[in-house]
Amino acid sequence: MRSSLNIKLMSLLFDSGAKSDSLKKRLAPQISLILRQLSDSSTDLKSVLAAKIPKEQERVKNFRKQYGNTKVGEVTIDMMYGGMRGIKGLVCETSVLDPDEGIRFRGLSIPECQKVLPKAPGGSEPLPEGLFWLLITGDVPTDAQVKAISKEWAERAELPAHVVQLLNNLPTSVHPMSQLSAAITALNSESKYAKAYSSGVHKSKYWEYVYEDSMDLIAKLPVVAATIYRNTYKDGSGIGAIDTSKDWSLNFTQMLGYDDPEFIELMRLYLTIHSDHEGGNVSAHTVHLVGSALSDPYLSFSAGLNGLAGPLHGLANQEVLVWLQKLRQQVGDKYTEDQLKDFIWKTLKSGQVVPGYGHAVLRKTDPRYTCQREFALKHLPEDTLFQLVSNIYKVVPPILLELGKVKNPWPNVDAHSGVLLQYYGLKEMNYYTVLFGVSRALGVLASLVWDRALGLPIERPKSMSTDGLMKLVKAK
Repeated sequence: MRSSLNIKLMSLLFDSGAKSDSLKKRLAPQISLILRQLSDSSTDLKSVLAAKIPKEQERVKNFRKQYGNTKVGEVTIDMMYGGMRGIKGLVCETSVLDPDEGIRFRGLSIPECQKVLPKAPGGSEPLPEGLFWLLITGDVPTDAQVKAISKEWAERAELPAHVVQLLNNLPTSVHPMSQLSAAITALNSESKYAKAYSSGVHKSKYWEYVYEDSMDLIAKLPVVAATIYRNTYKDGSGIGAIDTSKDWSLNFTQMLGYDDPEFIELMRLYLTIHSDHEGGNVSAHTVHLVGSALSDPYLSFSAGLNGLAGPLHGLANQEVLVWLQKLRQQVGDKYTEDQLKDFIWKTLKSGQVVPGYGHAVLRKTDPRYTCQREFALKHLPEDTLFQLVSNIYKVVPPILLELGKVKNPWPNVDAHSGVLLQYYGLKEMNYYTVLFGVSRALGVLASLVWDRALGLPIERPKSMSTDGLMKLVKAK
Protein backbone atom coordinates (compact mmCIF):
# COMPACT_ATOMS: atom_id res chain seq x y z
CA MET A 1 0.00 0.00 0.00
CA ARG A 2 0.98 3.61 -0.59
CA SER A 3 0.99 4.23 3.17
CA SER A 4 3.81 1.67 3.53
CA LEU A 5 5.87 3.67 1.04
CA ASN A 6 5.06 6.82 2.99
CA ILE A 7 6.47 5.25 6.14
CA LYS A 8 9.61 4.04 4.35
CA LEU A 9 10.24 7.54 3.00
CA MET A 10 9.75 9.04 6.44
CA SER A 11 12.22 6.55 7.91
CA LEU A 12 14.86 7.80 5.46
CA LEU A 13 14.51 11.21 7.00
CA PHE A 14 13.91 10.50 10.67
CA ASP A 15 15.33 7.08 11.46
CA SER A 16 18.33 6.04 9.42
CA GLY A 17 19.59 8.09 6.51
CA ALA A 18 19.63 11.58 7.99
CA LYS A 19 21.68 11.56 11.15
CA SER A 20 22.48 15.25 11.38
CA ASP A 21 19.97 17.99 12.09
CA SER A 22 21.26 20.02 9.15
CA LEU A 23 20.67 17.15 6.72
CA LYS A 24 17.22 16.57 8.15
CA LYS A 25 16.34 20.21 7.56
CA ARG A 26 17.58 20.07 3.97
CA LEU A 27 15.69 16.86 3.19
CA ALA A 28 12.43 17.65 5.01
CA PRO A 29 10.82 19.83 2.28
CA GLN A 30 11.71 17.32 -0.43
CA ILE A 31 10.36 14.37 1.53
CA SER A 32 7.21 16.33 2.37
CA LEU A 33 6.65 17.14 -1.31
CA ILE A 34 7.16 13.51 -2.34
CA LEU A 35 4.70 12.34 0.30
CA ARG A 36 2.03 14.76 -0.87
CA GLN A 37 2.51 13.78 -4.49
CA LEU A 38 2.08 10.12 -3.54
CA SER A 39 -1.46 10.75 -2.36
CA ASP A 40 -4.33 10.42 -4.83
CA SER A 41 -4.80 13.82 -6.43
CA SER A 42 -8.59 13.70 -6.07
CA THR A 43 -10.03 16.08 -3.48
CA ASP A 44 -13.09 13.84 -3.03
CA LEU A 45 -12.26 11.87 0.10
CA LYS A 46 -15.09 9.37 -0.36
CA SER A 47 -13.93 8.41 -3.85
CA VAL A 48 -10.34 8.00 -2.62
CA LEU A 49 -11.62 5.76 0.17
CA ALA A 50 -13.87 3.78 -2.18
CA ALA A 51 -10.84 2.93 -4.31
CA LYS A 52 -8.85 1.75 -1.28
CA ILE A 53 -11.46 -0.34 0.50
CA PRO A 54 -11.72 -3.28 -1.98
CA LYS A 55 -7.93 -3.68 -1.94
CA GLU A 56 -7.82 -3.65 1.83
CA GLN A 57 -10.77 -6.04 2.08
CA GLU A 58 -8.92 -8.50 -0.14
CA ARG A 59 -5.66 -8.04 1.78
CA VAL A 60 -7.35 -8.74 5.12
CA LYS A 61 -9.30 -11.68 3.67
CA ASN A 62 -6.15 -13.34 2.37
CA PHE A 63 -4.25 -12.62 5.59
CA ARG A 64 -6.99 -14.22 7.73
CA LYS A 65 -7.23 -17.19 5.39
CA GLN A 66 -3.52 -17.88 5.67
CA TYR A 67 -2.85 -16.96 9.31
CA GLY A 68 -6.24 -17.07 11.01
CA ASN A 69 -5.19 -19.77 13.51
CA THR A 70 -1.92 -18.09 14.48
CA LYS A 71 -1.69 -17.23 18.19
CA VAL A 72 -0.69 -13.64 18.97
CA GLY A 73 -0.50 -13.77 22.77
CA GLU A 74 -1.60 -15.32 26.02
CA VAL A 75 -4.27 -14.30 28.50
CA THR A 76 -3.46 -14.56 32.20
CA ILE A 77 -5.84 -14.43 35.12
CA ASP A 78 -4.23 -11.15 36.20
CA MET A 79 -5.14 -9.70 32.80
CA MET A 80 -8.75 -10.80 33.22
CA TYR A 81 -9.07 -9.23 36.65
CA GLY A 82 -6.90 -6.24 35.72
CA GLY A 83 -9.12 -4.65 33.09
CA MET A 84 -7.83 -6.78 30.18
CA ARG A 85 -4.62 -4.78 30.29
CA GLY A 86 -2.10 -6.02 27.76
CA ILE A 87 -4.43 -8.42 25.99
CA LYS A 88 -4.01 -8.27 22.22
CA GLY A 89 -7.65 -8.54 21.19
CA LEU A 90 -8.55 -5.61 18.92
CA VAL A 91 -7.74 -4.39 15.43
CA CYS A 92 -7.20 -0.65 14.97
CA GLU A 93 -5.86 0.60 11.66
CA THR A 94 -5.69 4.33 12.39
CA SER A 95 -3.02 4.46 15.09
CA VAL A 96 -0.73 2.29 17.18
CA LEU A 97 0.64 3.13 20.63
CA ASP A 98 4.18 1.92 21.19
CA PRO A 99 5.30 1.83 24.85
CA ASP A 100 8.67 3.36 23.96
CA GLU A 101 7.90 5.55 20.93
CA GLY A 102 4.43 6.81 21.79
CA ILE A 103 1.54 7.21 19.37
CA ARG A 104 1.96 6.81 15.62
CA PHE A 105 -0.83 7.89 13.30
CA ARG A 106 -0.73 5.51 10.33
CA GLY A 107 2.95 5.01 11.07
CA LEU A 108 3.84 8.67 11.55
CA SER A 109 4.91 10.11 14.90
CA ILE A 110 3.57 13.43 16.14
CA PRO A 111 6.75 15.34 15.15
CA GLU A 112 6.56 13.74 11.69
CA CYS A 113 2.90 14.73 11.37
CA GLN A 114 3.81 18.28 12.39
CA LYS A 115 6.33 18.38 9.54
CA VAL A 116 4.37 16.82 6.68
CA LEU A 117 0.68 17.55 7.25
CA PRO A 118 -0.73 20.70 5.57
CA LYS A 119 -0.98 23.85 7.64
CA ALA A 120 -3.06 27.00 7.49
CA PRO A 121 -1.48 29.92 5.57
CA GLY A 122 1.17 31.36 7.85
CA GLY A 123 0.58 28.67 10.46
CA SER A 124 3.03 26.20 11.97
CA GLU A 125 0.73 23.51 13.37
CA PRO A 126 -1.00 20.76 11.35
CA LEU A 127 -4.64 21.09 10.41
CA PRO A 128 -6.89 18.38 11.93
CA GLU A 129 -8.53 17.92 8.52
CA GLY A 130 -5.18 16.66 7.24
CA LEU A 131 -4.84 14.23 10.10
CA PHE A 132 -8.35 12.90 9.44
CA TRP A 133 -7.43 12.29 5.79
CA LEU A 134 -4.28 10.48 6.97
CA LEU A 135 -6.19 8.40 9.53
CA ILE A 136 -8.93 7.28 7.17
CA THR A 137 -6.81 6.70 4.03
CA GLY A 138 -3.26 6.08 5.24
CA ASP A 139 -2.02 8.82 2.88
CA VAL A 140 -0.55 12.23 3.61
CA PRO A 141 -2.97 14.67 1.91
CA THR A 142 -2.22 17.61 -0.32
CA ASP A 143 -3.15 21.19 0.53
CA ALA A 144 -6.01 20.99 -1.97
CA GLN A 145 -7.40 17.84 -0.36
CA VAL A 146 -7.34 19.44 3.09
CA LYS A 147 -9.05 22.59 1.81
CA ALA A 148 -11.73 20.41 0.26
CA ILE A 149 -12.37 18.74 3.64
CA SER A 150 -12.53 22.12 5.41
CA LYS A 151 -15.10 23.34 2.91
CA GLU A 152 -17.14 20.15 3.04
CA TRP A 153 -17.29 20.13 6.83
CA ALA A 154 -18.35 23.79 6.86
CA GLU A 155 -21.12 23.00 4.38
CA ARG A 156 -22.37 20.07 6.50
CA ALA A 157 -22.26 21.95 9.83
CA GLU A 158 -25.85 23.18 10.21
CA LEU A 159 -27.80 21.68 13.11
CA PRO A 160 -31.43 20.56 12.90
CA ALA A 161 -33.83 22.83 14.77
CA HIS A 162 -34.75 20.25 17.40
CA VAL A 163 -31.09 19.87 18.49
CA VAL A 164 -30.67 23.64 18.77
CA GLN A 165 -33.86 23.75 20.86
CA LEU A 166 -32.60 20.90 23.06
CA LEU A 167 -29.31 22.66 23.74
CA ASN A 168 -30.96 25.99 24.46
CA ASN A 169 -33.44 24.39 26.87
CA LEU A 170 -30.91 22.41 28.90
CA PRO A 171 -30.14 24.02 32.30
CA THR A 172 -26.64 25.43 32.57
CA SER A 173 -26.22 23.25 35.65
CA VAL A 174 -26.05 20.17 33.38
CA HIS A 175 -22.42 19.20 32.88
CA PRO A 176 -21.07 20.19 29.44
CA MET A 177 -20.20 16.56 28.66
CA SER A 178 -23.76 15.49 29.47
CA GLN A 179 -25.02 18.23 27.16
CA LEU A 180 -22.68 17.06 24.40
CA SER A 181 -23.70 13.43 24.78
CA ALA A 182 -27.40 14.32 24.77
CA ALA A 183 -27.07 16.49 21.66
CA ILE A 184 -25.14 13.82 19.74
CA THR A 185 -27.70 11.20 20.68
CA ALA A 186 -30.49 13.50 19.47
CA LEU A 187 -28.63 14.03 16.19
CA ASN A 188 -29.21 10.36 15.41
CA SER A 189 -32.49 11.54 13.88
CA GLU A 190 -30.29 12.62 10.94
CA SER A 191 -28.53 9.28 10.51
CA LYS A 192 -28.26 8.26 6.87
CA TYR A 193 -26.91 4.89 7.95
CA ALA A 194 -29.94 4.15 10.18
CA LYS A 195 -32.31 5.02 7.35
CA ALA A 196 -30.36 2.88 4.84
CA TYR A 197 -30.24 -0.06 7.23
CA SER A 198 -34.00 0.14 7.81
CA SER A 199 -34.55 0.12 4.06
CA GLY A 200 -32.56 -3.11 3.74
CA VAL A 201 -29.35 -1.85 2.10
CA HIS A 202 -26.76 -4.58 1.47
CA LYS A 203 -24.05 -4.87 4.11
CA SER A 204 -21.34 -4.17 1.52
CA LYS A 205 -22.71 -0.62 1.42
CA TYR A 206 -22.73 -0.07 5.19
CA TRP A 207 -19.40 1.75 5.16
CA GLU A 208 -20.66 4.36 2.71
CA TYR A 209 -23.49 5.43 5.01
CA VAL A 210 -21.29 5.26 8.12
CA TYR A 211 -18.87 7.50 6.22
CA GLU A 212 -21.65 10.02 5.43
CA ASP A 213 -22.81 10.06 9.05
CA SER A 214 -19.23 10.44 10.28
CA MET A 215 -18.56 13.39 8.00
CA ASP A 216 -21.82 15.03 9.10
CA LEU A 217 -21.08 14.40 12.76
CA ILE A 218 -17.54 15.75 12.65
CA ALA A 219 -18.84 18.82 10.80
CA LYS A 220 -21.56 19.51 13.37
CA LEU A 221 -19.49 18.83 16.51
CA PRO A 222 -17.89 22.31 16.73
CA VAL A 223 -21.31 23.93 16.38
CA VAL A 224 -22.74 21.75 19.16
CA ALA A 225 -19.68 22.27 21.37
CA ALA A 226 -19.59 26.04 20.82
CA THR A 227 -23.32 26.35 21.57
CA ILE A 228 -22.78 24.48 24.84
CA TYR A 229 -19.92 26.82 25.76
CA ARG A 230 -21.82 30.01 24.93
CA ASN A 231 -24.95 28.85 26.73
CA THR A 232 -23.16 27.59 29.84
CA TYR A 233 -20.44 30.16 30.40
CA LYS A 234 -21.26 33.24 28.34
CA ASP A 235 -24.41 35.22 27.64
CA GLY A 236 -26.03 32.58 25.47
CA SER A 237 -25.71 34.73 22.37
CA GLY A 238 -25.49 33.12 18.96
CA ILE A 239 -22.26 31.55 17.76
CA GLY A 240 -22.32 33.22 14.36
CA ALA A 241 -22.26 31.72 10.91
CA ILE A 242 -19.86 29.07 9.64
CA ASP A 243 -17.44 30.43 7.05
CA THR A 244 -16.77 27.89 4.29
CA SER A 245 -13.44 29.58 3.49
CA LYS A 246 -12.07 28.91 6.99
CA ASP A 247 -10.65 25.71 8.42
CA TRP A 248 -12.43 23.55 11.00
CA SER A 249 -10.38 24.75 13.99
CA LEU A 250 -10.62 28.42 13.03
CA ASN A 251 -14.40 28.27 12.72
CA PHE A 252 -14.65 26.41 16.04
CA THR A 253 -12.37 28.79 17.94
CA GLN A 254 -14.19 31.87 16.65
CA MET A 255 -17.57 30.33 17.51
CA LEU A 256 -16.25 29.92 21.06
CA GLY A 257 -15.53 33.66 21.01
CA TYR A 258 -11.74 33.71 20.63
CA ASP A 259 -9.75 35.46 17.88
CA ASP A 260 -6.13 35.26 19.13
CA PRO A 261 -4.09 33.73 16.25
CA GLU A 262 -1.87 31.92 18.75
CA PHE A 263 -4.87 30.32 20.42
CA ILE A 264 -6.24 29.26 17.05
CA GLU A 265 -2.88 27.60 16.32
CA LEU A 266 -3.04 25.89 19.72
CA MET A 267 -6.51 24.57 18.92
CA ARG A 268 -5.23 23.13 15.63
CA LEU A 269 -2.49 21.33 17.55
CA TYR A 270 -4.84 20.28 20.38
CA LEU A 271 -7.50 18.88 18.04
CA THR A 272 -4.83 16.98 16.12
CA ILE A 273 -2.95 15.31 18.98
CA HIS A 274 -6.04 14.29 20.99
CA SER A 275 -7.69 12.63 17.99
CA ASP A 276 -6.66 9.00 18.40
CA HIS A 277 -4.75 6.69 20.74
CA GLU A 278 -5.22 3.25 19.20
CA GLY A 279 -8.27 1.11 19.85
CA GLY A 280 -8.08 -0.05 23.46
CA ASN A 281 -8.76 3.18 25.39
CA VAL A 282 -12.25 3.56 26.83
CA SER A 283 -13.68 6.04 24.31
CA ALA A 284 -12.27 4.33 21.21
CA HIS A 285 -13.17 0.86 22.41
CA THR A 286 -16.69 1.94 23.35
CA VAL A 287 -17.36 3.45 19.93
CA HIS A 288 -16.09 0.26 18.30
CA LEU A 289 -18.10 -1.96 20.66
CA VAL A 290 -21.41 -0.12 20.27
CA GLY A 291 -20.82 0.21 16.54
CA SER A 292 -20.25 -3.55 16.31
CA ALA A 293 -23.94 -3.98 17.19
CA LEU A 294 -24.59 -1.93 14.02
CA SER A 295 -25.70 1.10 16.00
CA ASP A 296 -25.29 4.26 13.93
CA PRO A 297 -22.27 6.58 14.38
CA TYR A 298 -24.24 9.10 16.46
CA LEU A 299 -25.26 6.52 19.07
CA SER A 300 -21.82 4.89 18.98
CA PHE A 301 -19.96 8.15 19.45
CA SER A 302 -22.32 9.33 22.18
CA ALA A 303 -21.54 6.15 24.12
CA GLY A 304 -17.82 6.82 23.66
CA LEU A 305 -18.26 10.35 25.00
CA ASN A 306 -19.81 8.98 28.18
CA GLY A 307 -16.66 6.93 28.70
CA LEU A 308 -14.43 9.89 27.88
CA ALA A 309 -16.18 11.88 30.64
CA GLY A 310 -14.71 9.61 33.34
CA PRO A 311 -11.92 10.85 35.65
CA LEU A 312 -9.65 7.98 34.57
CA HIS A 313 -9.92 9.05 30.94
CA GLY A 314 -10.74 12.48 29.47
CA LEU A 315 -11.53 14.22 32.75
CA ALA A 316 -7.93 13.76 33.91
CA ASN A 317 -6.69 17.11 32.53
CA GLN A 318 -9.19 18.86 34.79
CA GLU A 319 -7.92 16.89 37.80
CA VAL A 320 -4.38 18.03 37.00
CA LEU A 321 -5.42 21.68 37.22
CA VAL A 322 -7.28 21.14 40.50
CA TRP A 323 -4.15 19.55 41.94
CA LEU A 324 -1.97 22.39 40.63
CA GLN A 325 -4.25 24.94 42.25
CA LYS A 326 -3.93 23.15 45.61
CA LEU A 327 -0.16 23.11 45.18
CA ARG A 328 -0.02 26.85 44.43
CA GLN A 329 -2.22 27.63 47.42
CA GLN A 330 0.23 25.82 49.69
CA VAL A 331 3.62 26.90 48.28
CA GLY A 332 2.78 30.13 46.42
CA ASP A 333 4.58 31.23 43.28
CA LYS A 334 7.97 31.75 44.93
CA TYR A 335 8.60 28.18 45.95
CA THR A 336 11.69 26.06 46.37
CA GLU A 337 12.32 22.65 44.85
CA ASP A 338 12.16 21.14 48.35
CA GLN A 339 8.67 22.58 48.85
CA LEU A 340 7.53 20.94 45.63
CA LYS A 341 9.02 17.62 46.70
CA ASP A 342 7.34 17.83 50.12
CA PHE A 343 3.92 18.44 48.55
CA ILE A 344 4.37 15.58 46.09
CA TRP A 345 5.42 13.17 48.82
CA LYS A 346 2.40 14.21 50.92
CA THR A 347 0.16 13.52 47.92
CA LEU A 348 1.62 10.05 47.47
CA LYS A 349 1.64 9.15 51.17
CA SER A 350 -2.04 10.10 51.43
CA GLY A 351 -2.81 7.30 48.97
CA GLN A 352 -3.38 9.60 46.00
CA VAL A 353 -1.53 9.71 42.70
CA VAL A 354 0.17 12.66 41.06
CA PRO A 355 -2.38 13.47 38.36
CA GLY A 356 -1.02 13.61 34.83
CA TYR A 357 1.83 11.20 35.53
CA GLY A 358 1.91 7.59 34.42
CA HIS A 359 0.15 5.83 31.55
CA ALA A 360 -1.34 2.37 31.08
CA VAL A 361 0.84 1.65 28.04
CA LEU A 362 3.50 4.35 27.59
CA ARG A 363 6.90 3.92 29.20
CA LYS A 364 8.30 7.34 28.26
CA THR A 365 7.22 10.97 28.30
CA ASP A 366 4.05 11.21 26.23
CA PRO A 367 4.89 12.83 22.86
CA ARG A 368 1.61 14.73 23.19
CA TYR A 369 3.00 16.29 26.39
CA THR A 370 6.27 17.10 24.62
CA CYS A 371 4.71 18.92 21.66
CA GLN A 372 2.53 21.00 24.01
CA ARG A 373 5.60 21.82 26.09
CA GLU A 374 7.38 22.95 22.92
CA PHE A 375 4.39 25.14 22.05
CA ALA A 376 4.55 26.70 25.53
CA LEU A 377 8.30 27.27 25.31
CA LYS A 378 7.71 29.10 22.04
CA HIS A 379 4.70 31.20 23.01
CA LEU A 380 4.48 31.51 26.81
CA PRO A 381 7.86 30.66 28.40
CA GLU A 382 7.42 33.12 31.29
CA ASP A 383 3.90 32.06 32.28
CA THR A 384 3.80 31.24 35.99
CA LEU A 385 1.65 28.14 35.66
CA PHE A 386 3.78 26.78 32.80
CA GLN A 387 6.92 27.30 34.85
CA LEU A 388 5.31 25.37 37.72
CA VAL A 389 4.47 22.50 35.36
CA SER A 390 8.06 22.56 34.07
CA ASN A 391 9.49 22.38 37.58
CA ILE A 392 7.14 19.54 38.49
CA TYR A 393 8.44 17.72 35.39
CA LYS A 394 11.92 17.90 36.96
CA VAL A 395 11.02 16.57 40.40
CA VAL A 396 8.16 14.08 39.98
CA PRO A 397 9.82 11.33 37.88
CA PRO A 398 12.75 10.82 40.31
CA ILE A 399 10.31 10.62 43.22
CA LEU A 400 8.12 8.05 41.47
CA LEU A 401 11.21 6.02 40.55
CA GLU A 402 12.33 6.15 44.17
CA LEU A 403 8.89 4.96 45.22
CA GLY A 404 9.54 1.85 43.16
CA LYS A 405 5.93 1.01 42.36
CA VAL A 406 5.41 2.96 39.14
CA LYS A 407 6.29 1.48 35.74
CA ASN A 408 5.98 4.86 34.02
CA PRO A 409 7.04 7.91 36.06
CA TRP A 410 6.71 10.28 33.08
CA PRO A 411 3.98 12.82 32.30
CA ASN A 412 1.13 12.14 29.89
CA VAL A 413 -0.89 14.54 27.74
CA ASP A 414 -3.18 15.59 30.61
CA ALA A 415 -0.28 17.05 32.60
CA HIS A 416 0.02 19.93 30.14
CA SER A 417 -3.10 20.62 28.05
CA GLY A 418 -5.07 22.50 30.71
CA VAL A 419 -2.20 24.92 31.37
CA LEU A 420 -2.24 26.12 27.76
CA LEU A 421 -6.01 26.58 27.71
CA GLN A 422 -5.82 28.59 30.94
CA TYR A 423 -3.19 30.90 29.50
CA TYR A 424 -5.32 31.87 26.52
CA GLY A 425 -8.37 32.59 28.65
CA LEU A 426 -10.42 29.43 28.32
CA LYS A 427 -10.53 28.84 32.07
CA GLU A 428 -13.73 26.81 32.42
CA MET A 429 -12.28 23.43 33.41
CA ASN A 430 -15.56 21.51 33.16
CA TYR A 431 -15.48 22.27 29.44
CA TYR A 432 -12.07 20.80 28.69
CA THR A 433 -13.31 17.26 28.10
CA VAL A 434 -15.72 18.61 25.48
CA LEU A 435 -12.69 19.83 23.50
CA PHE A 436 -11.16 16.37 23.93
CA GLY A 437 -14.39 14.83 22.64
CA VAL A 438 -14.49 17.03 19.54
CA SER A 439 -10.94 15.92 18.72
CA ARG A 440 -11.44 12.24 19.54
CA ALA A 441 -14.22 12.03 16.93
CA LEU A 442 -11.60 12.17 14.17
CA GLY A 443 -9.94 8.92 15.17
CA VAL A 444 -12.85 6.83 16.38
CA LEU A 445 -15.11 7.67 13.45
CA ALA A 446 -12.34 6.98 10.93
CA SER A 447 -11.98 3.59 12.63
CA LEU A 448 -15.74 3.03 12.57
CA VAL A 449 -15.83 3.48 8.81
CA TRP A 450 -13.17 0.79 8.46
CA ASP A 451 -15.00 -1.49 10.93
CA ARG A 452 -17.95 -1.56 8.54
CA ALA A 453 -15.78 -1.66 5.40
CA LEU A 454 -14.02 -4.77 6.70
CA GLY A 455 -17.27 -6.29 7.93
CA LEU A 456 -16.05 -6.76 11.50
CA PRO A 457 -18.61 -8.72 13.55
CA ILE A 458 -20.34 -7.87 16.80
CA GLU A 459 -17.86 -7.92 19.67
CA ARG A 460 -18.69 -10.65 22.17
CA PRO A 461 -15.79 -11.92 24.31
CA LYS A 462 -16.31 -14.90 26.62
CA SER A 463 -16.49 -14.18 30.34
CA MET A 464 -15.88 -16.58 33.21
CA SER A 465 -16.73 -16.66 36.89
CA THR A 466 -14.11 -16.82 39.62
CA ASP A 467 -15.27 -20.36 40.44
CA GLY A 468 -14.88 -21.32 36.81
CA LEU A 469 -11.36 -19.91 36.69
CA MET A 470 -10.42 -21.76 39.89
CA LYS A 471 -11.63 -25.04 38.40
CA LEU A 472 -9.71 -24.32 35.20
CA VAL A 473 -6.48 -23.66 37.11
CA LYS A 474 -6.88 -26.84 39.17
CA ALA A 475 -7.55 -28.87 36.04
CA LYS A 476 -4.31 -27.61 34.49
